[in-house]
Amino acid sequence: MTVSGVAPVRVGDLVVDQGGPFTLVAGPCVIESRDSALRHAERTAQIAGRLGVPYVFKASYDKANRTSVGSFRGPGLDAGLEILAEVRSEVGVPVITDVHERQDVAAVAEVVDVLQTPAFLCRQTDFLLAVCGAGKPVNIKKGQFLSPQEALPMVAKARSGGNSQVMVTERGFTFGYQNLVVDYRSLVMLRQTGAPVLFDATHSVQLPGGTGDATGGQPAFIPHLARAAVAVGVAGVFMEVHEDPARALSDGSNSLALDQLPGLLAALKAVDDLVKGMTA
Repeated sequence: MTVSGVAPVRVGDLVVDQGGPFTLVAGPCVIESRDSALRHAERTAQIAGRLGVPYVFKASYDKANRTSVGSFRGPGLDAGLEILAEVRSEVGVPVITDVHERQDVAAVAEVVDVLQTPAFLCRQTDFLLAVCGAGKPVNIKKGQFLSPQEALPMVAKARSGGNSQVMVTERGFTFGYQNLVVDYRSLVMLRQTGAPVLFDATHSVQLPGGTGDATGGQPAFIPHLARAAVAVGVAGVFMEVHEDPARALSDGSNSLALDQLPGLLAALKAVDDLVKGMTA
């Protein structure tokens, strides 16, 4: 099934397509260690593979937007990219990671399949152009301060350098202090950008700065929001997963426990098959 006006994006050997089976983008928020990254990638790939769900591994080498200056940020550029390269080769899945600094773009583009722009940087013109100028597919996290309509010039700006391989991810909208809400109309409206639309089911349950010096979350709502998004119709579902969220070094309070992924992913696939089959 094709969705009018939305161009598919090739990620490694996968195609992220608004009208095709949804792609899972998942992994721990930050690279905690080599062994942790490989372990999470292998387990998630096995779960997705059993269900026939296309999978892209996600983890950050540096979380430059942590609430507290003392929070763990990751292994850094060089060590982080070595680990991502190993995940890519050993597990055999495409990888995606955040880029926070323009000077990192070239090095990151040599290793990963998709460059991701953090939500807080989605309107930074020079940054967007630098990321898209690397020639790799780009996933733009729509800022929690932007309406769906405001994403249209954001994506047009990103594409203005000639790279059309752009995806956009909905991750909730700021609703008062320390709270986000999801407007599911956004998942339809964002298709006007011409980019495949993904839904971030875990950042959407964040309570930003909710614990004072760290971000809180309501992970019990992850399955509900994810099912609703897939029922609307999305090209992909983004989730931060962790084998032990209580011990995660970043975003554990809004991560899905890895042992909950098989059941949720099976449910999402069933909904996706039904919705896209009905509208084919």
